[in-house]
Amino acid sequence: MARLLATALAFLTLLSPPAPAHADEVVKLGNLKFAHYGAVSFMKDHCKKFGLDVQETVFPKGIDIFPAIVKGEIDIAASAADAAIANRAGGGQVFVVAGFAKGGARLVSRADLKLEKVAQLKGKKVGVARGGAQELLLLAELAKAGLTWSDKEGKDVQLVYLPFADLNQALLQKQIDAMCQSEPQSSQAINKGIGVEMLKPYDTPMGEPVRVMVMTEKMYREKPAVAAKVLECFVDATRYFQQNPAVAEKYVREQMFKGQISTEDYNDAMSNAAFTYDVSVEHIQITTDFMAKYGVGKMTSAPRATDWVRLDLLQAAKAKLGVK
Repeated sequence: MARLLATALAFLTLLSPPAPAHADEVVKLGNLKFAHYGAVSFMKDHCKKFGLDVQETVFPKGIDIFPAIVKGEIDIAASAADAAIANRAGGGQVFVVAGFAKGGARLVSRADLKLEKVAQLKGKKVGVARGGAQELLLLAELAKAGLTWSDKEGKDVQLVYLPFADLNQALLQKQIDAMCQSEPQSSQAINKGIGVEMLKPYDTPMGEPVRVMVMTEKMYREKPAVAAKVLECFVDATRYFQQNPAVAEKYVREQMFKGQISTEDYNDAMSNAAFTYDVSVEHIQITTDFMAKYGVGKMTSAPRATDWVRLDLLQAAKAKLGVK
């Protein structure tokens, strides 16, 4: 009887595939479709060497990511700093754990208007996406020029809030006179003759915007080993894009945009943006202060950057990988 049982167990073992030595840890990534978000997207193709299975969801708008985080559908996400700050102000349980891109915005006017200075936007309609880095950059530039603004009539500048995907068409159809737009959409508008660059809006105390990677407090606190691997994967993927610009271009153009942007669009976009790892507590605090000053994000209580910017995992990952 014992021999029959042993034979049956051996037969069942032959039928069943062997269990893997270890399963990759699933990490759910929220991302957006912009050129300078490419290295974050590349993490899903680069993650196996770190024992991760990064599953990416691309959202149409940045503000859609944070409700998904609340539902437990996202562990890490690429975000404009101001969107992350507004979420944290509203009780969001996320930490800023890295920066991933800087720059990536332009103020573009209609080609026929020949606007060169921000002061010339008086009496004009300016399009921008609500809640993105571009909105805050635009308001800082308008304030510097001494202009007032509202999304209603009666101020120096009338803001027209539109999704990123609709801004170029609105400029083409002369529904707006100018726009503060992201990359590569702003480069596409210029290359197609829809608009002309007025300026890159980085000459205020806000400086050049840094987009941030956020991680849920749950992952950071409850899965520290996985969280560490996520940052190692991110740093390594970013370094790979920095060292291999042709690979980065091919990935962004073919994988992210499915051939919808040209080499010229990509190169122009990335001449106004850069893949990075870093962000500072000071930058997040300055951005928070500007948001409070201009009423962006409608925060009842602005969070202090020192309470939720956690760069220890980033520094450990950079040290482990030999990245400065």
